[in-house]
Amino acid sequence: MPDTGCSSFAGSVGPCGQAVWIVLGIGNPGWAYKGTRHNVGFMALDELAKLLGCKIRSRRFHSLVAEVEADGARVVLAKPQTFVNLSGRAAQALASHYGVQPSKILVICDDVNLPLGRIRVRASGSDGGHNGLKSIIGCLGTQAFPRIRIGIGQPPDGNMVDYVLSRFHRSELPTVREQVCRAAEAAMVVIREGVEAAMNRFNARA
Repeated sequence: MPDTGCSSFAGSVGPCGQAVWIVLGIGNPGWAYKGTRHNVGFMALDELAKLLGCKIRSRRFHSLVAEVEADGARVVLAKPQTFVNLSGRAAQALASHYGVQPSKILVICDDVNLPLGRIRVRASGSDGGHNGLKSIIGCLGTQAFPRIRIGIGQPPDGNMVDYVLSRFHRSELPTVREQVCRAAEAAMVVIREGVEAAMNRFNARA
């Protein structure tokens, strides 16, 4: 396995046996990247924070973090500040601190293989060419963690790097707003009812 800058991962039960979910939105930190296609994971996490009535602003574990209770579960929302390609460092630090198994780490990220307007919930899977997911898989040592992928479509000119770091066109913004809200709703279903329920409810929707 290539060097990911990570130490070994070992999960355990959460503090006092309390159920813990970590919801990690992938994106790049800083105003220069705000509103870019690569940052829809951050956008969805902000929507989830609104649903849960909290603000993501505590700086810990290479991330901006918020903790909240939801239906008896302790939910940790995290925006890694490592930049996308090193997202695994934050995921590993959070998992180690909270004693959470990868199956309880929900990752929200962009997906160029899905058209704009679509989201897809998965219980596990490969990185699909996403460097943030690749980093998380490398640091956790497994692909077996759930994720919500938010479609951003393919670059019209084939230039992937410029495309994912570009901002959405004004005409796309209503669709983006709607799909990040659905991604946040899907995350709530994962927390409350499980991954399979979210897959059944959201994957069939256009």
